[in-house]
Amino acid sequence: MNGLQSSEMIERLKDSFDEMVVYKDLQKSNFISSFKLPSFMRDWVLKRFQDDDGEIDVEGATDFIKEFIPKKEDWKAIMNRIVQYQEQVRFLAKVSVNIDIKTQGVSFSLPDFGLSFKDTIISRDVWEMCSASLLKAEENWGIVELGYQFPENDRTSGKIKLINFQDFCPYIIDLDEFRYARESFTLNEWIDIILGAIDYNAAGYETQKQKLAMITRLLPFVEKRLNMIELAPKGTGKSYLFGSVSRYGWLSSGGTMSRAKMFYDVARRTEGLVFGHDYVALDEVQTINFTDVDEMRGALKGYMENGKYTVGNHEGAADSGIILLGNIPANSMNEYGNMFVELPNVFHESALIDRFHGFLKGWDLPRMNDDLKICGWALNSEYFSTIMHELRDDPTYRAVVDSLVIVPEKSDTRDTEAIKRICTAYLKLLFPNVQCVEDIVAADFNKYCLQPAKEMRAIIKMQLSILDPDEFGGKTVPDLTITDIEDF
Repeated sequence: MNGLQSSEMIERLKDSFDEMVVYKDLQKSNFISSFKLPSFMRDWVLKRFQDDDGEIDVEGATDFIKEFIPKKEDWKAIMNRIVQYQEQVRFLAKVSVNIDIKTQGVSFSLPDFGLSFKDTIISRDVWEMCSASLLKAEENWGIVELGYQFPENDRTSGKIKLINFQDFCPYIIDLDEFRYARESFTLNEWIDIILGAIDYNAAGYETQKQKLAMITRLLPFVEKRLNMIELAPKGTGKSYLFGSVSRYGWLSSGGTMSRAKMFYDVARRTEGLVFGHDYVALDEVQTINFTDVDEMRGALKGYMENGKYTVGNHEGAADSGIILLGNIPANSMNEYGNMFVELPNVFHESALIDRFHGFLKGWDLPRMNDDLKICGWALNSEYFSTIMHELRDDPTYRAVVDSLVIVPEKSDTRDTEAIKRICTAYLKLLFPNVQCVEDIVAADFNKYCLQPAKEMRAIIKMQLSILDPDEFGGKTVPDLTITDIEDF
């Protein structure tokens, strides 16, 4: 989708999605790019200050961003206004809440600004008014209004108080409407729509294979606990997609990773990254330092197997997928060679690698260039990322996959589950209107869902045979096939 979109296609897109369509021009919207907003927030601002022809009120949008979306370096000035001058300040921020079991008190934190629970308070009347919005997720984006609460006596401290909270999402998500809208487009058109929703220009890709490789990156966005590995050349946009498109995921780049940060911090009694996120993507994984390899490996194996983790006396459960993102030299881009030598030592164990469902060949993607940047009418990224988040809770698609797929006798359970899980994610992305087996053509299901899933799992199996030939040498993925849809 680009500036050469047909007027008929544009009208169909607008008719199907109404207010969820926005004009994006990433090559010309430099004034917004300079504020370094994630795409889901950028589209919200664009829509707010855009007319029916896609023209942007640059001055209005700039003033709004400066007033309501402060930078980290603005925080001291905001604190000064609140504490020293007792002003009430409103701005857009990510909020997390904490309920104290002992005192029944409620506090909040602003993780992006370093404001912690111990320095804040939410009064009972404000909590009753805003709790529904603040409890939707572990962290919620919205317009916060902050003020100052003076110390009650000499033994207490002043607090930053929450006066009001307005949820960031300005619309209601209706999955049924989304499914119905999908029926207005061919598969090729729908693939282009997905690419536009995540800020890519479909016309900039040379082949459908490249387009589908990009869409494959979205599988963990729609399917719970889908674990993937992607090795790719530099500059293919891994960091952007996993770090900016969705507010429900988490991208960790380099640095140090510990079990406490990933799963549970005993000292602070706080849940880790897997809790409350749709995925945790470890970017530039070769540069990440794991504090205790054996400890992390054990925690990952348990969690990736069943979604549960135990740290000390704490038992937790989560639905986040684990994604490894790494760069790979040109001479190593071969699924039949030892690619995983590029990974940190913590992943040099077959039992852990076996728990990754699929491998994405990042070299199937083109290096990012201006022709791949969206310029045209497209779905609002915030809307589409929320749709993907909601699709995670819909069991209908897995039921369709279970009904359609024939599993050979004595198939390896991990292989079967991996293929079915990837297959389900493809079905959600490419055919969200499918609610029963009769809704999809068998050839389409086989080509766009089952076969890619088998190929992604087969690469993991190949790498396992190289990593641990005694255990996995000569083993292949089971040949799952499709039931004849006419039998239903």
